[in-house]
Formats: sequence, C-alpha cells, structure tokens
Amino acid sequence: MTLCKLFSGPPSVPEWEVIDGHAMPEPYRRLLVHEEHMTVTMEEHWGRPLELRILERRQDGERYARKILLFCPRLGKAVLFGIMRFDFRWCSEEVKDEIVRGQTPLGQVLIEHDVMRRIAPSAYLKITRSEELMQCFELRAMRPMYGRLATIYCDEEAAVELFEVVRPEDE
Repeated sequence: MTLCKLFSGPPSVPEWEVIDGHAMPEPYRRLLVHEEHMTVTMEEHWGRPLELRILERRQDGERYARKILLFCPRLGKAVLFGIMRFDFRWCSEEVKDEIVRGQTPLGQVLIEHDVMRRIAPSAYLKITRSEELMQCFELRAMRPMYGRLATIYCDEEAAVELFEVVRPEDE
C-alpha cells in the first residue's frame, strides 16, 4: 500500500486482507461500501459536521498528499483516518488552494466547487493490525477495523488516490 509509505518515519503499513464489500459487517458496510464521499457519509452517520485534522502533508510539484483524521467534536474522538494523494493537474487553482489550506475536508471542497467527480472503490479491507491506527483512534487494544481503497476521478481523470479507515465501534 504505497500511500502508507508517503510520510516521514518508518512506513506504517497495516496488516490487512482484502474482503468482499458484502461480507463486511454493519455499520462498516453502510459507511464504506458506496460511491460517495466519506465526508458526506460520515457526517450523515454522526449527525453533524466533522472537523478536519491534518497529521502530515507533503507536496511535490502538482502532487499533494496528506494524512488526516476526521474528528467528531460531539464524541471527542476521531471517526475516520485517511491518506489521500491528489494530482492537481485535474483541478482549478481555486480548488487546489482550498485543499492546500487544509481547513475543509476534501469531499466538501469538491462538492462546493461543483467539480465533476466519480468515486470508484477498488478494494475493501479488514485491518487486523496497525499501531498507528490504534494511536489515531486512541484504542487500548487492537480489534478489527474496516477500510477501503478508492480513486476519485475528476472530469474522468484519475485525480485522487484514497485510503480510508472507519473508527471501530466502541465496546
């Protein structure tokens, strides 16, 4: 999973297996097995806007990547971990500037700027081990987590690579 190797420090690649989306248990299936923006799906699930928290970012010319959390203020917890890599050749300067500013989740930026987009999940994942995800979600013990790999096509060009993981339900 090359997206996990983009940032400083030792690569933190989780242990995972590809699963069929229909085999994913609820509520993860409803949260991940769709062709919508995760921002919209997660805000509907939690019933309120989420805050973007950028953990790391890097830019190399027209390629921009960031590692993020979507944080639910009501819960006081992160509800989504994500890594995205955007090829800015496929968007306007205005969209690029807002994404780099880092105040608004990616999906919300693309929706607000009416960017013609299509989201194509490529794999659904069951994550069985990840120290980084345990820290991000403030978990005391590892339990299965679920995520997806996807591509966002802007004007039918592959513009964004995504790795997204939903917070496991509290016990």
